[in-house]
Amino acid sequence: QVRLVESGGGSVQAGGSLRLSCTASGYTYCMGWFRQAPGKEREGVATISPGRDKIYYGDSVKGRFTISRDNAKNTLYLQMNDLKPEDTSMYSCAADSGRYFDCRLSRDEYEYWGQGTQVTVSS
Repeated sequence: QVRLVESGGGSVQAGGSLRLSCTASGYTYCMGWFRQAPGKEREGVATISPGRDKIYYGDSVKGRFTISRDNAKNTLYLQMNDLKPEDTSMYSCAADSGRYFDCRLSRDEYEYWGQGTQVTVSS
C-alpha cells in the first residue's frame, strides 16, 4: 500500500497561482491530479507517466496548469496559474503501481489516493 500526502492548497484571488505537491511513500507508475467540487463528479485535472512522455490535461485547465514529477523524490507537482473561481475544488493526488501504462485521465485506473487539499479561488 502506497500512501500519498498532498500539500500546497489554500485560498487565492482569481488570476493568482498555487503549487500543489504530493509525496508518495513508495513506488508509483502513473500519477495524477483529480478534483471534486461539492455536488459534482470527480474530474481528471492532469496525469503524467514516469518517463514524462505521456502527459494529459483536462480541457478546462489546458494552458494554465502544468504537471511535473521528481521520481527521485517520489513527488508529484501541479503548478496552477491564472486560477479561476471555477477551479475551486478539493484536489487529490492519485497513483497507480503499473497496472496500466497509458496514464490516462481515468479515475478508475488509479489505485492509490491522497486525502486531498482544498483550493479556493475568489473573484
